[in-house]
Amino acid sequence: MTMDGAALLAHAAEAAEHAYAPYSRFRVGAVAVTADGRRFVGVNVENAAYGSTICAEASAISAAVTAGARDIDTVAVYSLDGHDCFPCGNCRQFMHEFGVATVIVADAAGAPVAYPLEDLLPHGFGPESLSQ
Repeated sequence: MTMDGAALLAHAAEAAEHAYAPYSRFRVGAVAVTADGRRFVGVNVENAAYGSTICAEASAISAAVTAGARDIDTVAVYSLDGHDCFPCGNCRQFMHEFGVATVIVADAAGAPVAYPLEDLLPHGFGPESLSQ
């Protein structure tokens, strides 16, 4: 499925307006796109107990899973407050769990750049890593 990276980033930016980021003031939105083209948005939701914070990517994937989706193809991530907003390691692992193939981020000029998840998380841990 061909994705319009600019449109996905615009959708993520729109979602980021709803982020709850009173501590970092780093508002992030994400769009998870399933193999059949459905889109689910998420935002970062911070917490005074920092470890309880939820990243936008995990929020979007969780919304997809809540709706019954399991085959997520692409995740676009955008921050209203900075550029080169790459997913954290935990979110990369989260994406690996659901088969994400492509991650789209904005470069310094705001243009979409697509990365294979394998480039961002080589040797990800998955079901095949578990002993049977």
